[in-house]
This record gives sequence, C-alpha cells and structure tokens, in this order.
Amino acid sequence: MAQFQAISPCFSANSIFNAAKRTEISLNGNRVYCSNKTPLYQELGAKLNGLNESRTITMQSNCDRVVRAQVATGSETDVSGSTKTGGLRGKLNKVVLAYSGGLDTSIVVPWLRENYGCEVVCFTADVGQGITELDGLEEKAKASGASQLVVKDLTEEFVKDFIFPCLRAGAIYERKYLLGTSMARPVIAKAMVDVAKAVGADAVAHGCTGKGNDQVRFELTFFALNPELNVVAPWREWDITGREDAIEYAKKHNVPVPVTKKSIYSRDRNLWHLSHEGDILEDPANEPKKDMYMMTVDPEDAPNEPEYLEIGIVSGVPVSLDGKELSPATLLAQLNEIGGRHGVGRIDMVENRLVGMKSRGIYETPGGTILFTAVRELETLTLDRETMQFKDTMALKYAELVYAGRWFDPLRESMDAFMENITKDTTGSVRLKLYKGSVSVVGRKSPYSLYREDISSFESGEIYNQADAAGFIRLYGLPMRVRAMLEKGL
Repeated sequence: MAQFQAISPCFSANSIFNAAKRTEISLNGNRVYCSNKTPLYQELGAKLNGLNESRTITMQSNCDRVVRAQVATGSETDVSGSTKTGGLRGKLNKVVLAYSGGLDTSIVVPWLRENYGCEVVCFTADVGQGITELDGLEEKAKASGASQLVVKDLTEEFVKDFIFPCLRAGAIYERKYLLGTSMARPVIAKAMVDVAKAVGADAVAHGCTGKGNDQVRFELTFFALNPELNVVAPWREWDITGREDAIEYAKKHNVPVPVTKKSIYSRDRNLWHLSHEGDILEDPANEPKKDMYMMTVDPEDAPNEPEYLEIGIVSGVPVSLDGKELSPATLLAQLNEIGGRHGVGRIDMVENRLVGMKSRGIYETPGGTILFTAVRELETLTLDRETMQFKDTMALKYAELVYAGRWFDPLRESMDAFMENITKDTTGSVRLKLYKGSVSVVGRKSPYSLYREDISSFESGEIYNQADAAGFIRLYGLPMRVRAMLEKGL
C-alpha cells in the first residue's frame, strides 16, 4: 500500500479545535482534519481506494491552505480530479538552490528536477571565494539542468555587516575558530530569500549534509526572513550516503565536478578564510599535507625578514592599512595577501559541531588573524578591567550564537548593540610585525587611551600615592583574613 507523508498543515488552531466543524481522517498515522461542510472526507476514501500507483493527493479544506499527502510517483490529484505533473517526491514550482558548482550542489540540480518536478534557479553568492571558483559556473549550472544562474556580489556586505560585527565583538569559537563559514552562511541565505521573491520561487534548497552545521545556518535564516518558503535538503532525503556515492551519481547524470576519488577535500572559501575537511584529515592524528594549503605559505618557507604594518581602527572597526583608508573588502583582501605570504593564520582544530559530533578542520585565515589581533590589542588601551572581562564573557556567547546559525536571533542583535556601544571609543592604531607565521604587537595608540604614563611610571607621581596601597590591600584581603582567623580559632 502506498505510504503517505504529510507535507504541510492547513488549519488554524481555531478550526482544528472546533469539533463541530471538522472531521478527522487518518492516513497511515497522519491525522488530517477536513471540514464537515465539504464532501472531501467522503471522496477521499474513494480516491485512496482507487490508487493503482503511487501519487500525491491534495485535500482542499474550507481554510486558506492545503494539506497534501505525498507518495512516490509524481502526479498530483485534487478532489475535483485535476492532475499536475510532479516528481518522485512531490511537486514544487520553482526552487532557488544555493549553488557553488562543487560536488554537493552540482548533483542537487538533476535530483530536484527528478524528485520535485520543478524549475531550478541556481544562486551563487560572491563572498570573495575567488574568480576561479566562478569561472564557467553558468555553463555548468545549465548543463546540470538549471534554468538560470543568478550571481550576486556580496563581498562588501559580507565584510561590513557580518565579519566586522563579529570582529568588534571579539567572537571566537572554542578558543581558535574565527567563524569564517558561520558568518558567510547567513549573508548567502539572506540573499537567497531575496532572489526567491524576485523570481517567484516557492522553495529554497541547499546542498549541506545532514551531519554538518551549515544546514542549520541556512534554514534558521530562511525561517527568520521568510517562514513561508519550503525548504528542501536533499542530503537528508536521498540514498546517497557519502562523497564517493555522490561522485558516482554525478557521473551517471553527466554532471562535471572538480573532485576525484583519489583526493577528496571538502573546502569552503570566502574572503575571510579557507577551510579544509575530509580525506586524511578525518583522522585527527594525521598531519596535513603541505600541498593542501592554498592561502598561506608554509611558515618555514616564509620570508626571512619580518614585515611591519599598521592597522587603523575606528570604534572597534578596522578602516585603514598603513594610513590609507580602504573599503572593508579591499582592506581584508590586501591583508590576506600580506599575511598569506608570511604563513599567518593557520589553525588545526577539533571542534564540537552543533549537531553533537566532533570534527577536525584546518582553517587558513591570514587577514582575519591580523585584524583580530589588532582590534583585541587596541581594547587594552580603551576598555577598563570590568568592561573588558564582561565583554569577553559576552563574546563567548556571541560566538556560540553565530556558530549555531542564529545570526538573526534577537539575542545576537541585542548583544551586537551592546558591543557597538561599549567599543565606541576603541579608536586608534596598532603596529604589528609579521614573521614566519606569527603576528606580534609592537605598538598601540589611541586618543581615548586609559593608559597614563604619569600614573603607571615607577617614578613618583602626584596622582598615585604608593602609600595608599597598604589600606587597599588590607580591605581587599579582609575576607581571606577573616576566614583564616576562623580556621585558627582566633
């Protein structure tokens, strides 16, 4: 017997709980509520009994939405008997797919058409992944069966509205990860929602696996910005279980992908970083191969002479390099080049994924490492002790929210308002030395510096009287002194 799956509910709370106006019908354990004023509940049994093949039954109630029961073949029949062509899993009209041209998304295009009978609009966001990753993308998308490819340049928005707020907040996940992929997903998903509206799509899709964090990041953004969109996640639906299966599927459907079974790395690149996962990296005991790195040279092969640079910062946000003001994306791009040739920004870590498992990843973040070091250092001049400690505490939670895909969560937005206010005086510049993989701070200055040489100097001064320290220490240490007296019976 055909197995039905409920696709979407149709009744409001009032209509569901108004027992006088509805009838409950059970479809293999799924409850469907139908109005007693329509003959639907009478006709449905006849429809189901007459099925000789798998199909989709659409049940229209007296409310505004539709309950659909889905089965495997691809025709859709409503109670009037009309039929629309669908796919193996149901019917969607138009789907906007997050498309990179890589393995995971390339095979999604033919799969969506086959399983949902839909038009596929591929969407690619330029977040600084490099010209080579965009070359030939339109031809590849159309060869895979897409009707069109939409490309948007999001680099400036990505850096200004997503990277720089995290930088200002000091957000870093589990002591090492500078959130490169975590920040990129919401800006891409936001643009997908805009494209879906522009082309009249009723669904969005992504090529994220069911084991990773990105599926959460994409879908939480979809939920926050347009909860009416259907979301398709093929890696949670199909029978493909791994990357080698995906390669075979691609070959079967004549989809060209830049991956072979001999060298399989899962990479994600944007203007902030480049990540590497998979292959020999899945064993955390294995040292990465030297030729795996793409943004940074081996620190051992970096120049033998250090390079100095100065980062200008206004209200916690970088604005200039060596005195020259640059746009956010241009500044980061130049620092990537400088840091990359000195081997700066390599991170090898085992992290805790949101879905519960641990994973090992290698991250190259040359420009980001330079900027993070500079902004954090300037705060040592402009923030007092209590403010800095509290900000660091909040930064941990901020990073967790971004990592978990909750960019548009009101909590993160409220925390961002705090970070913006608390760093309003974090203005100045920081001088750095780059040498064989390291970033060293060699100088910092700010017009809002709380550092006073006349107070901090070991020489005598008028503001700070060293004799005052005796009374402070007695009061500050009083709780410890009282406890010791109690233990000694004094």
